[in-house]
Amino acid sequence: MVSIYKGKQPSLAQLRAFAAVAEHLHFRDAAAAIGMSQPALSGAVSALEEALGVQLLERTTRKVLLSPAGERLAVRARAVLDAVGKLMEEAEAAHAPFTGVLRLGVIPTVAPYLLPTVLRLVHERYPALDLQVHEEQTSSLLEGLAAGRLDLLLLAVPLGVPGVTELPLFDEDFVLVTPEDHWLGGRTDIPRDALRELRLLLLDEGHCLRDQALDICREAGREDGAAVTTTAAGLSTLVQLVAGGLGVTLLPRTAVTVETGRTDHLVTGWFADPAPSRRVALAMRTGAARQAEFEELADALREAMRALPVRVLGAEG
Repeated sequence: MVSIYKGKQPSLAQLRAFAAVAEHLHFRDAAAAIGMSQPALSGAVSALEEALGVQLLERTTRKVLLSPAGERLAVRARAVLDAVGKLMEEAEAAHAPFTGVLRLGVIPTVAPYLLPTVLRLVHERYPALDLQVHEEQTSSLLEGLAAGRLDLLLLAVPLGVPGVTELPLFDEDFVLVTPEDHWLGGRTDIPRDALRELRLLLLDEGHCLRDQALDICREAGREDGAAVTTTAAGLSTLVQLVAGGLGVTLLPRTAVTVETGRTDHLVTGWFADPAPSRRVALAMRTGAARQAEFEELADALREAMRALPVRVLGAEG
């Protein structure tokens, strides 16, 4: 909606004076309430009436009344003053780190396993931070970051996306999850080339963990045409398929306890060094206004994640 009003713009002081009079219906009481002299208050209200070209008050020797227009505009004046007050609060909060809203995007293969650590850290160390979590696949998260819908991402890297800065947190190994009677189950020295002929179960298209697993298989010499059954939208379903004997899968170590603890029909196998791994990081817009805050958060998360089965990295990775 485009305004056609072409008069003088009212000042905040004028709106504040009018709102006070509209509340108290008495010039002396209104002046005292906002710390203004009575003549100055009266002058401010008169100036507002002149600027708007509308009579706001009906003045008598005994009392002050709002005109019909004044009653309507008093509501608008209070709304404007409230909005300005909120703007000032946000500006003040911007000077203090770890306050206000932080919209964090997390990929599904990280969220269930790292969020308890993230949420506990934020609750204990940054109680004034309003953390809002969005679980989405990598492509959607990057779109949200670029559009300003999200402030910070927690996901697997490298991304190789211009305009995005990665703050590495840790590396974690992949393990092989098999049915309980599988010949590789429980081994601690599985060679990567064992992946060449296994019936491998992976996540659906769009999950970065699927792409990482396929890259590991190619490095192991697995042909692109080798059978890969893709039937699961999440890791929980994937491991249940493994437990049912349909194949094997790769899990990041942070997911093992949660996902394999639901059944006794799974066995974990460990790869010989160097084990295949993935890197998890925070990602932000390059040059973000809150860059120093995000870097401090990354440092705090690295320390908090030392209790997890991962290799914590320095700030430079």
